[in-house]
Amino acid sequence: MDLGIRGKKAIVCASSKGLGKGCAAALAEAGCDLAINGRDADLLARTAEELRSKWGVTVVEVAGDVSRPEVQEALTGAFPQVDILVNNNGGPPFRDFRELDREKILQGVTNNMVTPIELIKAVIDGMAERRFGRIVNITSLSVYTPIPGLDLSSGARAGLTSFLAGVARTVIDSNVTINNMLPGKLDTDRLRGPHEPGSVESPEAAAARKTRISADIPAKRLGTPEEFGQICAFLCSVHAGYLTGQNIPVDGGLYVSAF
Repeated sequence: MDLGIRGKKAIVCASSKGLGKGCAAALAEAGCDLAINGRDADLLARTAEELRSKWGVTVVEVAGDVSRPEVQEALTGAFPQVDILVNNNGGPPFRDFRELDREKILQGVTNNMVTPIELIKAVIDGMAERRFGRIVNITSLSVYTPIPGLDLSSGARAGLTSFLAGVARTVIDSNVTINNMLPGKLDTDRLRGPHEPGSVESPEAAAARKTRISADIPAKRLGTPEEFGQICAFLCSVHAGYLTGQNIPVDGGLYVSAF
């Protein structure tokens, strides 16, 4: 399917690896020029070169923490106009809520609620004026299903979801959509858990881990960043202009609800 977005300019935050990279790759495949971001400049450069060489699109690298104003300014200024914004950022680590002090709470809310709102504010009016815009926020299945230890992440992302639910309805008439993707258990570094820097998981250990984690997933497997990215690309396509304000679990059926 032609997604109709060839030549569009897209920002994908936290996209040097994992789900962000999956989204960036799918948008590059659809013909979008990209501004990608990550804290590790070397890893970001490798990802950028991979996307350029495979898909022949323009890729601008913006290294740094996307919550910092100068990094946001560089991302939103990478192209004269921004057509697509994919908000993504690492969440706080597992931690008992009793261990959270005010500074940690504010940092979590800044990273996972305030930062995406700031980026949306920077691009949404231009999208509305040009009558095309697609905004996708990568949140978490924990918005729907509480996970003890991820209380800060869940709360900040739920706040973002509620904040944008009304905003989404104010710009749909200008062909600007805002939707949220809620990843469940996908095969990324975050799901692999603590490991020594530079360590490599053996094939046997990886298979055992995936089998163990997948046991309670109806699909009986972990999702991949690549298939997650393809769903994101569809939400950014011309075909998704009548879909807004929605929370879309990408979880292999893990979240159980008839509605």
